[in-house]
Amino acid sequence: MRIAVTGSIATDHLMAFPRKFADQLIAEQLDKISLSLLTDELEIRHGGVAANIAFGLGSLGLSPLLVGAAGVDFGDHHQLWLKEHGVDTDGVRVSETLHTARFVCASDTEQNQIGFFYAGAMAEAHEIDLGELVRRTGAVDLVVVSPNDPAAMLRHTRDCVALGIPFVADPSQQLARLEREEVRALLDGPRYLFTNEYESVLIQERSGWTERQILDRVGTWVTTHGAKGSLIAGAGAEPVTVPPLPSVRTVDPTGAGDAFRSGFLAALAWGLGHEDAARLGSGVAALALESRGTQEYALDPRALLERLTAGYGADAARNLEPRLRAL
Repeated sequence: MRIAVTGSIATDHLMAFPRKFADQLIAEQLDKISLSLLTDELEIRHGGVAANIAFGLGSLGLSPLLVGAAGVDFGDHHQLWLKEHGVDTDGVRVSETLHTARFVCASDTEQNQIGFFYAGAMAEAHEIDLGELVRRTGAVDLVVVSPNDPAAMLRHTRDCVALGIPFVADPSQQLARLEREEVRALLDGPRYLFTNEYESVLIQERSGWTERQILDRVGTWVTTHGAKGSLIAGAGAEPVTVPPLPSVRTVDPTGAGDAFRSGFLAALAWGLGHEDAARLGSGVAALALESRGTQEYALDPRALLERLTAGYGADAARNLEPRLRAL
């Protein structure tokens, strides 16, 4: 299976706040917040949702096609880094004038986060024509429509429908700014929908559709619940809950959801079922959680297999074993 991952390509500026954000907020003054929080650390890393997912897929031996808009600084190091990890960057549009998008984020001691995203070159992503790209780079079997310039997300969804290419809807962070009709357009028959627990409620509020109405429009809805694992639901089927990989020491939560998607999609590409996919997704997410930065984890297939076997049991890891040993 050849997977194209559309979405943001960014540089992450990650900071650590040594206390709780909640302790800095005054309930009676939330309508006029003016805060300056002193952080202890600053790390500058490669990021962006699409780049993170593609990095994970490439690390698992696939050759994903990254589709997005990056800035004039993309070729300095990020492009080479992604290529070294198995990512095909021929789908990246490089702006002639703008810098790559920036994500500035701080995490507190409870792993809560406050982040800001500057679009930069991502604003040009809507100019990418998936039909032309497929003609130029070859056919794809699945397209991931992840957070991006909203116009690009809508265009890529329409292109997938028109071209008859199965796609994954992963609106996540962009749900907060999308209008009702835009959210509904993104749910025009995806094979998979990914959200986290909060977004699963927000997407219902934004779309004006109930959980059942959304399930009737999507093939499979995968919801990550952090320390409670993941929930896989489909219309007319009993939902399945898969626990997270145990004994994970969280260093940085940024990018864990993207890593989960990488593992889940890789298992699908290998022809495995949803429970196997969720287990592999949890394993890759654990690697991201234990690393500082979203593309900094090193994926050792045999070590990952050992963790999956220890966490889920030999029977549960059996279907993943031949694929991971072959990497």
